[in-house]
Amino acid sequence: MRYSNQITRLFFVALVMFGATFVLHAQKFGHLNSAELMAEMAEITSADAELKTYQEQLAKVGEDMVTKFQKNYQDYQIKANSGDLSQIQAQEIEGQLTQEQQSIQVYQQEMQNKLMEKRQTLYDPIFEKVRSVIEQYGKENGFTMIFDSGLGAILYEDSEDLTEAIKAKL
Repeated sequence: MRYSNQITRLFFVALVMFGATFVLHAQKFGHLNSAELMAEMAEITSADAELKTYQEQLAKVGEDMVTKFQKNYQDYQIKANSGDLSQIQAQEIEGQLTQEQQSIQVYQQEMQNKLMEKRQTLYDPIFEKVRSVIEQYGKENGFTMIFDSGLGAILYEDSEDLTEAIKAKL
């Protein structure tokens, strides 16, 4: 009996120590709005402007291609309607117009890919910087989790709004 009494006491002491450890390591939650946070960053404003300029440059090239195609198509229609083209000449011009049209479609796809790559090049370093600052702030201040309300994440009502504190770190 004496042995089982000691085991019971030991188990009770271990349970109390575990409970005290759990209380000492209480979880701390925070939240922030990353969209609001980044909207005010100078880096985002600069990246937005650079991306817009790049997009306009790419669009201009595409518009020039379309304008050239439209002119060539109108010229073809005028010649075809006037009877100035033989059937072979008409087929050759139609083939050229088809190639131009395909080139425009290929360029549109390339433009989308280039824009996506440029966006990634511009914004990824900014996103990484923000993530790093949030992570560092969380570690320094003992947060277990920091939720992003800008992404529609579920927040705990008792969580602390860290948006302003993170802004100050950026």
